[in-house]
Amino acid sequence: MQVSREDLIRVLAAIAPDPVLGAVPMNAVDYVQAMLAGEGARWRPAIADGIWQFAEAAQDLSDEGVNTLIESIADEDWFVTLARWVAEAIYSNPANGGNPEARAWKEVGYRHGLPEGPDGPFPKSLVNEPSRDMADSYDAIVVGAGAGGGIVAAQLALAGRKVLLVERGQRLDYANSGHRDHLRNHRHPVYGHNTGPDRRDGLRVLVRPDGTEAVVEPHTIEFGNNAACIGSGTLIYGGLAWRFHPDDFRMASKYGVPEGSSLIDWPIGYDDLEPWYEMAEQEIGVCGPEGPLPHEPWRSRSLPMPSLPRYGSARVLERGGQALGFETFSPPVLVNSVPRDGRGACIECGTCVGFPCPSDAKNGTQNTVLPRALATGNLSIVAETTAERVVTDSAGQVIGVLLAWNEDGATKRQYIGADIVVLSAGAIETARLLLLSANDRNPNGLGNTSGHLGRHLQGHTYPTAFGLFDEDVYAQRGPGVTIATTAFAHDNPDVVGGAMLADDFIIPPVIFWDQALPPELPRWGQAPHDFMRKNYHRVTQIKGPVHEVPTPDCMVSLDPVLKDRWGRPVARLSGVVHSETQRTAQFLLERAKEWLIASGATQVWGHVPPPRLSAYQHQAGTCRMGSDSRQSVTDSYGRVWGHDNLFVADASLHPTNGGFNPVLTVMALAFRSADHILSL
Repeated sequence: MQVSREDLIRVLAAIAPDPVLGAVPMNAVDYVQAMLAGEGARWRPAIADGIWQFAEAAQDLSDEGVNTLIESIADEDWFVTLARWVAEAIYSNPANGGNPEARAWKEVGYRHGLPEGPDGPFPKSLVNEPSRDMADSYDAIVVGAGAGGGIVAAQLALAGRKVLLVERGQRLDYANSGHRDHLRNHRHPVYGHNTGPDRRDGLRVLVRPDGTEAVVEPHTIEFGNNAACIGSGTLIYGGLAWRFHPDDFRMASKYGVPEGSSLIDWPIGYDDLEPWYEMAEQEIGVCGPEGPLPHEPWRSRSLPMPSLPRYGSARVLERGGQALGFETFSPPVLVNSVPRDGRGACIECGTCVGFPCPSDAKNGTQNTVLPRALATGNLSIVAETTAERVVTDSAGQVIGVLLAWNEDGATKRQYIGADIVVLSAGAIETARLLLLSANDRNPNGLGNTSGHLGRHLQGHTYPTAFGLFDEDVYAQRGPGVTIATTAFAHDNPDVVGGAMLADDFIIPPVIFWDQALPPELPRWGQAPHDFMRKNYHRVTQIKGPVHEVPTPDCMVSLDPVLKDRWGRPVARLSGVVHSETQRTAQFLLERAKEWLIASGATQVWGHVPPPRLSAYQHQAGTCRMGSDSRQSVTDSYGRVWGHDNLFVADASLHPTNGGFNPVLTVMALAFRSADHILSL
């Protein structure tokens, strides 16, 4: 059934009737037709049938009657989808086909005038790996060029070791991936994202809480995607650089072990990691307050750069914290607040998290330790290359890695030998690679004699509260995270653990529409556009990464049916966060609302995500470290039990994942692991 343009115009005009922000003046009709012909084609039959029935029923109705008709169908899937597309046309990037001359952004007061990159979708293929001129063997092969792998590879190379760093993603930077598409990025991946992996590299299978299975694509939240590129997430992250609370390392000792959980202490504590936290802060580059933060018992050195400027919500949230009697401060961030290391300071653009940095002021492995290591001549990097399996000899000893890549449409493979192999592919792919590397001596995967490999998969459940104020609380300039508290990280009554709470990065209008509108407000008609116009500048949010209680049933395994482009079983994800995590998240949501009210909010709303696997945000835990090989996959340095020359260097090591963004802990552990490897 074809959709009549005349009928389409009538229903879209009812969905968004605003004379300025309406469907017709904002080119929503063309946008919807393009969606029906392309990315939304699967919805074509349902939407065509729905529009036809709407047109028939509305034929002789007044405007009031049409509104009554829409109320009766507003919850139907086809209508919800259509209304979302209309909002995308109005509030997303003009290059997507709507929002002509960015009129909606001007109408609501969103500033997009800083040098934030080309507008709209990025090219499908940005770069091609120039060369794979690899030696037959290296002192070390590191798989994954992110926060952990980049540091280990660099440290070994700087110490004189010959190192091959293997990355399945591309060589990206601001010049070739700086497009600002608010619908296709790692912060809001509605239809895609701006790094990788590509769906050709493999899908995943998710077992949902109701037991049904779904094949999920890399850009979806359920996939649990980590950025795939040189630098991985450090290229596009927001860079919040927290040290864990001392009690984060001793959760089982502090709270006991809830029934059905696998809560456990770390084999190391804050004091063990403090020198390596300091090294990460100094070598990679963190800005923030001087001296220890409130949750830190001590630190040997202040952060190397002062805090970023404070705007918008910090002003009102600070007074709310004072009224409630807890301390607030500027959070630590892996961003140059002043020129440093030959690169400029943050220009405070409005699209930080989810995108490469316009001024290269966001500090990741791709622009700090890796360039230093490359300058020695000891480090070689190959991108767009997959580690197919870790290779072992007849005695089960790790001897190298089998690599695979696509060249001119054909699969190429090469075995590379190594004295040391380090896996840093993220908690899902590192576990999968160890499972795929099974041999006769280790039929269940390398490092899996304990049965813990792939289990205890964690992320962060984020309770989020929004507050509406009578005053302007919007930050015209970024990054947007300006104020935080650690008052609720631990010692909360009747719950396990807690989280730091903070405001968040600047929300572009289309993300605001998806995430920040009050739940009782309809997503059609005049009311939501009136709210956007009046209140976009008067809403702020508070959220926090709840310290999850792990369970053995949250896990990565190999799917028995679905294969990737190399013929290997894809990752199969299953499990649901522990009920104690949900209770703690609800507790934190109430604290966030109280903070907003004490700050002057006249209306608050918010949510806790429903129980589900949360590994889409800060995945961790599948190769957890420990002092007992029966209860863990690696020792405290990331060395895989039973394999003296095989290491893990990413968040899969975390027995628990803290109530904070974990990247600084990943970096600190990587510096510590590299130092240990060099001592062998």
